[in-house]
Amino acid sequence: QVLLVESGGGLVQAGGSLRLSCAASGRTFASYTMAWFRQAPGKEREFVAAISWSGGGTDYRDSVKGRFTISRDNAKNTVYLQMNSLKPEDTAVYYCAGRRGPLKVVVAGEGIDSWGQGAQVTVSS
Repeated sequence: QVLLVESGGGLVQAGGSLRLSCAASGRTFASYTMAWFRQAPGKEREFVAAISWSGGGTDYRDSVKGRFTISRDNAKNTVYLQMNSLKPEDTAVYYCAGRRGPLKVVVAGEGIDSWGQGAQVTVSS
């Protein structure tokens, strides 16, 4: 398990950009598949993007493809989510999460043992 702390959320107008960061503690971060999930008011938490431990593999939900980019820097124990062309429907609390294991398992949200506290992203129309 790793301790995860998100930063970089905020209020932005539609069409704008934000970058979320997730700083991890512990020596095991480099072996973790990492992901971002989000939860909007009154809705279930949903997968947004994931990245393999090496950074060589990524996956995105369809609605953010071409707009969001997930990346990681294992030397800095940090994973990022660059969000461009933001839409009001992207408004949610964004959570950083991770576990060891294949990308598809993390995408499904199975067995995740580390979660951040969440970062609010609000997109105004």
